[in-house]
Amino acid sequence: MMKKVALTALVLSLGLAACHNNAPDNNASAVNSAEMEANADATAAVNDSANAANVADNALDNAANSVSDAGNAASNVADNTANAVSNAGNIQ
Repeated sequence: MMKKVALTALVLSLGLAACHNNAPDNNASAVNSAEMEANADATAAVNDSANAANVADNALDNAANSVSDAGNAASNVADNTANAVSNAGNIQ
């Protein structure tokens, strides 16, 4: 009989131990998850801003290169014209 009482008491105590309130742990976990998600969102926004700045910088570089190329083409036309005139004067 004593064994049954002891066994019953043991089972009841284990059952009560399993019902431990872990709400504070769950709340801390939820807060940590929210902070990590906010951090990930902020990091993504910073990366998007940096990428946009790089795209704008590349566009400006390309525009400057296009202007330089146009200037070089105009210079080449002038040089070619001068050479053609010079060559025409050398024809005998």
